[in-house]
Amino acid sequence: MGIFLNSTAPFEAYKITALDKYFVDKTMLIEELIPSIGREQRFLCITRPRRFGKTVMANMVASYFGKAIDSSFVFEHLAIAKSPVYEEYINKYDVIYIDFSRLPENCQTYEEYINRIKTGIKEDLLEEFPELELKEEMSLWDILAKIFQKTNRKFMFIMDEWDAVFHMPFISQKERQEYLLFLKNLLKDQVYVELAYMTGILPIAKYSAASELNMFVEYNMATRERFSSYFGFSEEEVDKLFQIYSETTIRPRITRHDLKIWYDGYCTASGEQLYNPRSIICALSDNQLGSYWTGSGPYDEIFYYIKGNIDEVREDFILMISGEHIEAKVQEYAATAEELTTKNQIYSAMVIYGLLTYEDGEVFIPNRELMYKYNELLLTNESLGYVYRLAKESERMLKATLAGDTQTMAEILEYAHNTESPILSYNNEIELSAIVNLVYLAARDKYRVEREDKAGKGYVDFIFYPEKKNISAIILELKVDASPEEAIQQIKDKQYILRFKGKLAEKAKYTGEILLVGINYNKETKMHSCKIEKINRNLPQAKETPSG
Repeated sequence: MGIFLNSTAPFEAYKITALDKYFVDKTMLIEELIPSIGREQRFLCITRPRRFGKTVMANMVASYFGKAIDSSFVFEHLAIAKSPVYEEYINKYDVIYIDFSRLPENCQTYEEYINRIKTGIKEDLLEEFPELELKEEMSLWDILAKIFQKTNRKFMFIMDEWDAVFHMPFISQKERQEYLLFLKNLLKDQVYVELAYMTGILPIAKYSAASELNMFVEYNMATRERFSSYFGFSEEEVDKLFQIYSETTIRPRITRHDLKIWYDGYCTASGEQLYNPRSIICALSDNQLGSYWTGSGPYDEIFYYIKGNIDEVREDFILMISGEHIEAKVQEYAATAEELTTKNQIYSAMVIYGLLTYEDGEVFIPNRELMYKYNELLLTNESLGYVYRLAKESERMLKATLAGDTQTMAEILEYAHNTESPILSYNNEIELSAIVNLVYLAARDKYRVEREDKAGKGYVDFIFYPEKKNISAIILELKVDASPEEAIQQIKDKQYILRFKGKLAEKAKYTGEILLVGINYNKETKMHSCKIEKINRNLPQAKETPSG
């Protein structure tokens, strides 16, 4: 047993996962891999966003097939144990497990990085097969080929984070090509490969039929259905986890609906929506909702393209942050691509990274967890130009609304309308709502802001649910070429206020005032007018604050 060959590390890691209170059994992936063993289609590359369970699955596959340790005491209690081929394949294979994200100490060059892998595997092989008198100066693939010729033993290659080198700043583009050549020499057309199971975020670059790694069949979340159920959590799986949480947590603070709006929304090619597994487990374990998104490295690069690219992209994000979907064509995004120059390229990359999701020809922000990251981006990056300036005005907009200062509200909306963005043409209430959403961006620190929320007898444009029950709740209705009074009247007629009343025999969730806010834009005069009515929950009368 070595560091790479027949290592016990994947099993020890998977055992910890399998014993966790919030463990989800995905072991039937193993049964789906078995028909590929020793076949022409034995090269599989599965790409998913970060924190979507790729490493857990790699550890699981290595633990089951690998002969390093008897793992049956873990798997005999899981779904795979019911498979008719369970006994036939468990712990029967020599496994070479490579985590490509691991670096040698003080690593500064590609040569140091790749030599750790090459030398480490060679040392393990020489130790395992001393009778073959293998020479360390031989290439790694020649050593493996000789072992096969002499012993007829083949190897499973389980490779995690295959694309890590494309995120390492000290590795040049030329060296990345050398890395692809290394993988080609190690795996392509090699008879000693029993199975090559590879995971990462980025798909493999395929420029021609002679590409280095064209033997791999790739499976991503957006366009390939196979393996979709093994990465991310389904509705049923989250239901079970939430039941465990409810039964074992002292004073639980999270609802099932909270989990859906915070962490759901990643669409698969089959149309199923999945939850971010890491975020679900972190939230339930901590008994606290929040953003568990670890944005660094490649994620920062994608945000760079948002701020540095064409105005259309920034304007699309105004709409997406307000909840709209944007038409896009998800394209092949290559790991070796250096520049993204079109909207479709940028959105394709963002889908791959999990920063957007894709369904029915449209991209959108999948959930509140990511929405918070975009809000943070808009409020802290001056390079986003007018989008940043509008977002910064949102702090003043919220203060003005809570103070009933409709004149300042109208001035901020005028400022928004006078920016250079063509999105502000206000052709309809959708475009107006996108800008209103942006100028209330800062409110998300104190409120759960919902758009087009079903309330009473109809749908209201915005409802601001306070995070603290004693501050003012806000119901906001928009109009174009009407009046703010009509907007307020619609709030009353449609009984949108019922959202804050609570159910019969229950205490109301919110005890502060309710602000009814009407905003109208007149296309002819190019003017905004606002009106606010403050309603004390216990009193029928309302106080009005008009502007315009």
